[in-house]
Amino acid sequence: MRSSCVLLTALVALAAYYIYIPLPSSVSDPWKLMLLDATFRSAQQVSNLIHYLGLSHHLLALNFIIISFGKKSAWSSAQVKVTDTDFDGVEVRVFEGSAKPEVPLKRSVVYIHGGGWALASAKIRYYDELCKAMAEELNAVIVSIEYRLVPKVYFPEQIHDVIRATKYFLQPEVLHKYSVDPGRIGVSGDSAGGNLAAALGQQFNQDANLKNKLKVQALIYPVLQALDFNTPSYQQNVNTPILPRYVMVKYWVDYFNGNYDFVQAMIVNNHTSLDVEEAAALRAHLNWTSLLPASITKNYKPVMQTTGNTRIVQEIPQLLDARSAPLIADQEVLQHLPKTYILTCEHDVLRDDGIMYAKRLESAGVEVTLDHFEDGFHGCMIFTSWPTNFSVGIRTRNSYIKWLDQNL
Repeated sequence: MRSSCVLLTALVALAAYYIYIPLPSSVSDPWKLMLLDATFRSAQQVSNLIHYLGLSHHLLALNFIIISFGKKSAWSSAQVKVTDTDFDGVEVRVFEGSAKPEVPLKRSVVYIHGGGWALASAKIRYYDELCKAMAEELNAVIVSIEYRLVPKVYFPEQIHDVIRATKYFLQPEVLHKYSVDPGRIGVSGDSAGGNLAAALGQQFNQDANLKNKLKVQALIYPVLQALDFNTPSYQQNVNTPILPRYVMVKYWVDYFNGNYDFVQAMIVNNHTSLDVEEAAALRAHLNWTSLLPASITKNYKPVMQTTGNTRIVQEIPQLLDARSAPLIADQEVLQHLPKTYILTCEHDVLRDDGIMYAKRLESAGVEVTLDHFEDGFHGCMIFTSWPTNFSVGIRTRNSYIKWLDQNL
């Protein structure tokens, strides 16, 4: 009996040690976030073991675990019709709000899910519930794109998928089929999906052949650049769940099918050091000392190496491509973008990407709403139902849908 109690006590202590991480007092539902983070870390460690044993790629294994716990079939209700189909060969899930005789044409949002370009799906519970809520509350048609993921494809194939599906949807006959108003269409996405949505917006902005233009873009804690991994938010939130800096840098390397040997050098900005000529012209586009307010920069100092590793951008030139890093696009590209909503969270390495993009867009004359949540963390907007229901998740979703309702 005594040995059983000792063993149980030891197991409880080990579990508490594994789950507990120090978090700021301002973060939403800290203990629930610790449990969520511990669950995700456990899934990552299992997938890494599977990779080590040579059974599968770690990202395929991790995505299998994520989808296994959350995949939902295309179930319709009286309020929302849900259909799985494809647009020009790209899988999509379409959510149609109930028809109203007084509103013959509906507005629409093309939604792009997050997951580091490698994880999640339009068909898992979190995104299914989000898009159903959008379709019902906005009485809209939501097109959720099931783009191909790393490691099956790499940059820029994900961008090609979302552009191809969106162009197909914008055809007059397709809009007519879904009773969509061609003048009330927006694009949106979270995290890596926000990156793809921003890239799509910039690409469409430069396409003279497109007759139907996007009315709005809504970016949820978007990842927008890979040149500086030492912005104040990267320094402040280096080990914060759900997305520590090291993991974000690895997602970038995976997206480009790059070499993991570069990760540590990139973390200290050796890939954009002063001796890397290719990066010199782009540094001004993300000079956070001028783009961020003093309330954000605080006492943080820029990390600018004099000499670094010039091999990195030579072997991964995609790092300096505005299609992968929309924040570094030229001002001429930004000035004709549509009205923009950017949601950022305090406890997120990507916070400053969103704030800097908002500043650059405003400087280019674009109307921008920056919606910041002091108790938010990366990914919070999709966590609104039990057992992963966070108060900030519900508030961010409500604020996001309210903006769409008022501006789309």
